[in-house]
Amino acid sequence: MNQYLKTDEWKIIEVGFDPKNHRASESIFSIGNGNMGQRANFEEKYSGSSLQGSYIAGVYYPDKTRVGWWKNGYPEYYAKVLNAANWIGINILIDTEELDLANCKIKEFRRELNMKEGILHRSYTAVLPSGKEVEAEVTRFVSMTDKEAGAVQYKITPVNFSGSITISPYIDGDVKNEDANYNEKFWIEVKKSISGTKGFVTLETRKTHFQVCTAMDYKMYVDGKEQQLSPETKSAEKYIESSVTIQGKEKQTVSIIKYAVNLSSENHSKEVLDKNAMMVLATMLGKGFDKMLEEHKLAWEKKWEDSDIVIEGDPAAQQAIRFNIFQLHQTYTGDDPRLNIGPKGFTGEKYGGSTYWDTEAYCLSFFMNTAGHLVARNLLKYRYNHLQKAIENAGKLGFTNGAALYPMVTMNGEECHNEWEITFEEIHRNGAIAFAIFNYLRHTSDKEYLSEFGLEVLVAIARFWKQRVNFSQEKKKFVILGVTGPNEYENNVNNNWYTNYIACWCMEYAMEAVEYVKAANPGRFSELSQKMQFDEKLETSDWRNIVANMYYPEDKKLGVFLQQEGFMDKEQILVRDLDPKIRPINQHWSWDRILRSVFIKQADVLQGIYFFEHKFDLETIRKNFEFYEARTVHESSLSPCVHSILAAKTGNIEKAYELYLRTSRLDLDDYNREVAEGLHITSMAGTWMSIVEGFGGMRIIDDKLNFNPLIPDKWKSYSFHIRFRGRLVYVTTNHKEIKISLIRGEKLPILIHGKAFEVDTNKDVLLKR
Repeated sequence: MNQYLKTDEWKIIEVGFDPKNHRASESIFSIGNGNMGQRANFEEKYSGSSLQGSYIAGVYYPDKTRVGWWKNGYPEYYAKVLNAANWIGINILIDTEELDLANCKIKEFRRELNMKEGILHRSYTAVLPSGKEVEAEVTRFVSMTDKEAGAVQYKITPVNFSGSITISPYIDGDVKNEDANYNEKFWIEVKKSISGTKGFVTLETRKTHFQVCTAMDYKMYVDGKEQQLSPETKSAEKYIESSVTIQGKEKQTVSIIKYAVNLSSENHSKEVLDKNAMMVLATMLGKGFDKMLEEHKLAWEKKWEDSDIVIEGDPAAQQAIRFNIFQLHQTYTGDDPRLNIGPKGFTGEKYGGSTYWDTEAYCLSFFMNTAGHLVARNLLKYRYNHLQKAIENAGKLGFTNGAALYPMVTMNGEECHNEWEITFEEIHRNGAIAFAIFNYLRHTSDKEYLSEFGLEVLVAIARFWKQRVNFSQEKKKFVILGVTGPNEYENNVNNNWYTNYIACWCMEYAMEAVEYVKAANPGRFSELSQKMQFDEKLETSDWRNIVANMYYPEDKKLGVFLQQEGFMDKEQILVRDLDPKIRPINQHWSWDRILRSVFIKQADVLQGIYFFEHKFDLETIRKNFEFYEARTVHESSLSPCVHSILAAKTGNIEKAYELYLRTSRLDLDDYNREVAEGLHITSMAGTWMSIVEGFGGMRIIDDKLNFNPLIPDKWKSYSFHIRFRGRLVYVTTNHKEIKISLIRGEKLPILIHGKAFEVDTNKDVLLKR
């Protein structure tokens, strides 16, 4: 771990500058608004180690896959969200000396992310090599109301000298992705202009031909008084700059407010892209920095109203959950069904910014319960809109008859992952997409979704599983061979329990959906049957046969389901026996050694039990949890939250709390020593789940909202909101009582620890412990 950040319930604070932490801080202090995002790079020059990162949602490049061999069905490219033009840059010259914080003595430094208001603030005192000393104060935000805009206020004060200060705001589009497979630059210049204080650069991606226009304008002040400016300008390839020199006086503050916008051809015609960018920019200047900031703060206030989780008595736990919620809201707002949620969001380049199964397995619950069913519906529609691509993906691997294999990694529905054991074998992702439909319906009761979109997806997925299994004459059972489960520390295994289980569940659920749509909307069912060429009797008969005769590996003596066949052949060493110096093992062991070891990145069996908890008794859950927790190294960010939820389910509150801290502070404390690459955005939704579903025990059972609250000893109380079928429910738990309030909506039957109650807007439910 690397615990260099201060604990504060609403802020992330870094005091003192250590270059070794800078790239990690660039990730942690990132800001965004769902449409664009920005790593916490410095505005002024920094020649030290840095990952400059500005990212625009939906804009990607198909970077040719870098492998030494090719196989049929192998993706030709790995799609990547592109590092776009640097819009925050402001070069500063003190007399003839460049202000470069890598070459200065930093006497004082403070970086602060205000999560309540969505503002990044930084202040420092720097001594240049000449001995000249300056103080600076920088405020930056990416607007939550004006989704294409951001602004920077940069104040600089000479401390021990008077002299010229040249301030040069710029846009630099000559950037590249650090993770480019062949060190290519992905942008070409289309157009640029710079005149006075304002200008723009329009860039186009190679191959995909997205265009982005980045435009800037600025105002300058001395001791708060606006200056009349006559800037010098310059331009180069993909670059514009405007410079103003002011005679600075000792103790006199010079400030610049830089406004910038990023407009994409996804939302504007290319023919008017630059014109529209300048219009939006003019609107921002008309509002001014203070008005933009005020509206931005109000938008964040509204988001926190329904999604905040309050923990009393544990500031580190409180800070952590708010950090996770904050980053989730920055990454995805649900306005556009073309967009989805990348594992790193806008905070780094690892995983390419693409969509994984994380969205359906983890993120859906958070957005469904905090932002509402329409946002969740857009997440599901994203997959429906890619159904034909999923059928094509399956076709490339030899599947027929409308079978769909959703991609492990995608931007546009095509598979673009470049590791064979994941691309071809981690087929459990199909199950997560089917589960998301089920999960959405049980929360929202929006059963029309099945007729509109869901049934087609479920049938296509069931068709895939039917073709992917084969019958073992030796076992007299159906088996699934050559797969990788969520636990990527075991590849190319046979009869992975989780994969076999979710495959059968998908076929069962598809049959339920068929029966529902056929009864509720026979005309639509007939239309869909014709569209899908669906032979109900024949296909469902095959599915039933597979479900009834699937093989599941288990150890009956231990009373546990096995990760896969042969798991007990591994040397059964426990995580507690590992030397801490070799953790994480993925940074110390060869891949061969990891694959042969018993150690688990994330436990497949527990993922299945988490999804289908209602199908297992408590003793089965406990035995499997205790067995696999002892062997899990949690080197997947998605792992600790599921373990925390199941620990709470079994009543192991100490373990649940330990794993809650692990998931919630994964990035803040850099447990896996990789936060410099970006944050773990999708697992942050799991952190929310570990409180609401873990400690809060929230479940939907028999169409009713259930709670089974527990509370860690260290906490005085905790509270959260849940949106449920048009209602907003507020839950508060302390060591003496549980209180459920209905904030809005019609009265609602609920259960607490299995006991039935009814909550109304004027009738709270109060249950003594």
